[in-house]
Amino acid sequence: MKFDYDIIVVGGGHAGVEAALASAHMGKNTLLLTMDIKKIANMPCNPNIGGSAKGIVVREVDALGGMMGIFADHDPLQIKILNTGKGPGVRCLRAQEDKVGYPRYVQSIVLNTPNLTVKEAMVVSVIHDTEKVYGVRLENDEEILAKATILTTGTYMESTILVGHTVKEIGPEGDRSSKGLSPYLEKMGLKIFRLKTGTPARLKKDTIDYSVMVEEPGMEGYLNFSYMSERYHTLEEQVLCHLLYTTPETHAIINEHLGDSAMYSGLVTGTGARYCPSIEDKIVRFSDKERHQLFIEPESRYTDSMYLQGLSTSMPVEVQEKMIRSLKGLENVEILKYGYAIEYDAIDPLELKPTLELKKWDNLYCAGQIIGTSGYEEAAGLGLLAGINAVLKIDNKPPLILKRDEAYIGVMIDDLVTKGTEEPYRLLSSRSEYRLLLRHDNADSRLTEIGRQVGLVKDDRYAKFLKSQKAIADARAILETTQVSADIPVVEFLESVGYPNYSGGLTIAELIKRPRVTLDDLLELLGHLTLEGLNHNDLFQLETDIKYEGYINKQRQEAKRLKKLEEVEIPASFTYDDLDGLRIEARQRLAKVKPLTIGQAKRISGVNPNDIIILMTYLRRYGKNEK
Repeated sequence: MKFDYDIIVVGGGHAGVEAALASAHMGKNTLLLTMDIKKIANMPCNPNIGGSAKGIVVREVDALGGMMGIFADHDPLQIKILNTGKGPGVRCLRAQEDKVGYPRYVQSIVLNTPNLTVKEAMVVSVIHDTEKVYGVRLENDEEILAKATILTTGTYMESTILVGHTVKEIGPEGDRSSKGLSPYLEKMGLKIFRLKTGTPARLKKDTIDYSVMVEEPGMEGYLNFSYMSERYHTLEEQVLCHLLYTTPETHAIINEHLGDSAMYSGLVTGTGARYCPSIEDKIVRFSDKERHQLFIEPESRYTDSMYLQGLSTSMPVEVQEKMIRSLKGLENVEILKYGYAIEYDAIDPLELKPTLELKKWDNLYCAGQIIGTSGYEEAAGLGLLAGINAVLKIDNKPPLILKRDEAYIGVMIDDLVTKGTEEPYRLLSSRSEYRLLLRHDNADSRLTEIGRQVGLVKDDRYAKFLKSQKAIADARAILETTQVSADIPVVEFLESVGYPNYSGGLTIAELIKRPRVTLDDLLELLGHLTLEGLNHNDLFQLETDIKYEGYINKQRQEAKRLKKLEEVEIPASFTYDDLDGLRIEARQRLAKVKPLTIGQAKRISGVNPNDIIILMTYLRRYGKNEK
């Protein structure tokens, strides 16, 4: 069979962009199909990148050789580190991006990348035989063949917009809805389910009274997502956000008009995101709360549109006006665009292998909201891995499956393909059992070598990485061998933080392990000591590795212990129907997920430890019989 392309990527959102660029950067002739080139990397909801766990994913994408970090650093409106008062395992970057500038920059890269062709078209079906997919069929009946196809359709499949009692068959921001592909995939035997998300109103900047709100500035410092970015954005360059709250009047209006909401009137059939609910859902679920936080956040330097974060709604427009004008500072605001709910079709992620290839159909991969996730960052991470694995399969190389102790991307994929989801999946730091290992500051150390092995990390980045790693190792050796004498400034400092009577003899590294003693403090006291070649992130990583060494080693040992279960493979031909002693629920769950290893089987909801013991007993017998 003669193929037109090596890889076809369907959809130009954040998953599609990463998948297509990964494929092209790895040398494959790639086609990106999108319904509108101008909507590539569009941000129909809040134009922010990062946040809890999500910011770490962006750094992981960057460390593997992906592009979202570079895109996010190009020209953010505001950037800050979140959770600075908490432990290092939950710290992360968040940037308010420019809704106009961000996609414009991404498009300039995508449209000028070697090996990558972009075409405007709607895909209505895929081309296949009884086992394999060979490409796609377009709305105009044109057929395009490829060795691998990646679906990243976002929220467009059979999408409908809901406002009050009104339903329109359109996509985000009034775009075309993707028609035909979803029912075709269902005919191919894939489980399709309905999901919902939403967005709040947009407000005109100059009609807001900011004086009654709390200013929320960005942060000064060397803050970037990508280790390759060298330009930092000063506080003076950044734009203010503002904090406000719902009022008793807001709550009364919402309660009075609950029956008018698309969500509560029965129009909504899809399941919404638990961790990003509409304002009417918040009022109902948390009726004991007197108020809820809201944020006014800028959308672009090029427009006067402000995003009302936290007031996502599907109320009728006349009710939305009352709700918004009940907020302090918004009594006379001009509403540029009203909020809405959007429903769309998605594929059950349990249909996927950990490589993001479909179990039932070879050479067909999926990534992003089409497999039940929410958020630009989750989409980017999944798109990158789908692109990498599609290329590796074409090249007959082993797939890349990131483990739960290696990356948040690994946690996300394992959650999706092992546990599935019934709502838009949102990545949270609490989903990881190895938070101290998966920090935002050490993503480069964790994943750059992997990115190099698959061919995405190029020479310039790799040289910079090796230089950084050597500088960190050299600095650590200095900290572990340099003793701190009992000079008066040192003694006084240690006494001030709760360690009296210091008599000397401890190294800098030993002192850093004590609570309330920081590397910055000691370097300032020991003015003669310099650690060369380290940037702000390197210093934070170095200090964290030393201070939390005991906890980090404990998590590594736990990961090592569980790795033994991951190495116990379950043959693809293994069946669960006739396993005496195995509970019916466990059989059903195992048969549905078809885990590749005992470790994956152990994480399936509804499978308990006793089921695993029985399963391993049968596996041993199975292995002997096979021999």
